[in-house]
Amino acid sequence: MLIRSVTVGPFQENTYLVADPEAREAVFIDPGDDAPRLLDALDATGCALRGIWITHAHVDHVGAVAAVKRRHDVPIAMHPADRPLYEHAVEQGRRFGIRMDAPPPPERDLAEDDTMTVGGLSFRVMHVPGHAPGHVAFVGHGVVFGGDCLFAGSIGRTDLPLCDPRALQRSLERLAALPPETVVYPGHGPTTTIGEEHRTNPFLTGVVRLIPR
Repeated sequence: MLIRSVTVGPFQENTYLVADPEAREAVFIDPGDDAPRLLDALDATGCALRGIWITHAHVDHVGAVAAVKRRHDVPIAMHPADRPLYEHAVEQGRRFGIRMDAPPPPERDLAEDDTMTVGGLSFRVMHVPGHAPGHVAFVGHGVVFGGDCLFAGSIGRTDLPLCDPRALQRSLERLAALPPETVVYPGHGPTTTIGEEHRTNPFLTGVVRLIPR
């Protein structure tokens, strides 16, 4: 498995290019901005793009979807509970002074325990709402692409429209139950592991909770 991280945009969002080099197939997870850089990264692999997978529909995670889709007409996959955010992505961007093209409608609705494949790689979909109602994570091959649910030493915001702190607390508990050696590829910041977050992240150690016990 080949994983390339490209940090893009004013929010320094991590877009992931995930590829099976033997099958020469790849997907983008959360193409957030700077489509030319993302497409250059894809071209450098020599792989064919097979899909766009979205963890959640905040503007910094979908800002380059339209441009990527124009170059490679591949299916967009997203949880339907994030449609309200996705359909207002342009308005989201405008609030932050970001100009973007409206992303095309998704072709596939994601759900808990769906299997997403690229080449010979397969990932299980986990519905982990809280930071956004349709937030999902992609889990497989010892890694989790967790979007803005869990960061190194921190977690996703709960003060944005449609956030739900109680739901995020439950989602964090689900992610924390993954094997400790699982590598976390977050939507922002450096990679980490579930075990490291158990030891150091106050939201997983129990020092800080979003809701009382």
